[in-house]
Amino acid sequence: MRKTLALFALVMGFFISANAQYENTYIKVGQKAPDLEFANPQGKTMKLSEINKGSYVLLDFWASWCGPCRASNPGLVKMYNEYSAKKFKNAKKGFTVVSFSLDNNKDKWMDAIKKDGLVWANHMSDLKQWQSAATQLYGLQYIPQCFLLDPNGNIIGKYSRAEEARPDLEKFLAK
Repeated sequence: MRKTLALFALVMGFFISANAQYENTYIKVGQKAPDLEFANPQGKTMKLSEINKGSYVLLDFWASWCGPCRASNPGLVKMYNEYSAKKFKNAKKGFTVVSFSLDNNKDKWMDAIKKDGLVWANHMSDLKQWQSAATQLYGLQYIPQCFLLDPNGNIIGKYSRAEEARPDLEKFLAK
């Protein structure tokens, strides 16, 4: 068991450090976030720009099969729970998370949402993994990867893991 945990930690460290070496140069801080319009697990179409109106949004790209994504989900859940009820400057609706999954299996996607406690309502995917139009729009080459959007839909931060957005969120809290 200890060897398995040690191997898992080693692999996780490799993926996290490997991701840190790559910077998404396709998306720039300050630009308008490319809009996403995809189905949620229940088949209802959701639009990022509509969710984003009046709120800060952390757009999180992940997948149920992605070990580093699943390992970072507890931190994302903690951050959501901490910030979703707080008041933010210039944001009538506060803060929320939009999770975009690069899965290709709906059951595995839904199971991961449940198992990881991703309680926010905003989940979307086209179940096309790396062939998703979203990967093209955001220039994704790895996951997990996150973008913080202001209430006007501008990208104000980009991160390898959701928890890296915490200092930026703190800046926008209403005092």
